[in-house]
Amino acid sequence: MSRVLLHICCGPCTIYPLSVLRGENLTVHGFFYNPHIQPYQEFEKRLNTLQAFAQSENLPLILRADYDPETFFRQVAFRETNRCLYCYSLRLNAAASLAKRSRFDAFTTTLLYSRHQKHQLIVSIAEEASRKHGVAFLYTDFRSGWREGQQRAKALGMYRQQYCGCIYSEMERFYSKAVKSEKSKDHGGNTT
Repeated sequence: MSRVLLHICCGPCTIYPLSVLRGENLTVHGFFYNPHIQPYQEFEKRLNTLQAFAQSENLPLILRADYDPETFFRQVAFRETNRCLYCYSLRLNAAASLAKRSRFDAFTTTLLYSRHQKHQLIVSIAEEASRKHGVAFLYTDFRSGWREGQQRAKALGMYRQQYCGCIYSEMERFYSKAVKSEKSKDHGGNTT
């Protein structure tokens, strides 16, 4: 195995996986396909950050920069609690299909780097995509390099997002803080 297609969710999450894969003497091409990211300004920030990083690292990129949140919303409507299943499946099947068509030896994903993603679900979906498309899935648990990758991203001044990309996770991030704040107010000084 020598040529690997790395599905990439963002620039900061690429740092550690890229170093690991290159450390194994693999030829890596990046693949950016993330139609779930909202709003468009966020999508653009992540894409621009990745492109700048890829250029600095001589990482060839294949970009699917089509922005289609409507399809994402249609697929997860009334199934919001299972949205990650759809989102991972969409992106990992696209990566496996591209890897097969472009004669890569294997594919993998930076989603395996994040401590905030559903790791086992990602692995399961990637393995299924591997069987479906007839191309190897290269599994590596990149989470051990989380801190190292984040420190390097910070040192490089990279844009580092605070949510996975979909509007639901952004809502949960702020809503949960607001609810906690309201609960602490209710318990901390409310005399009624």
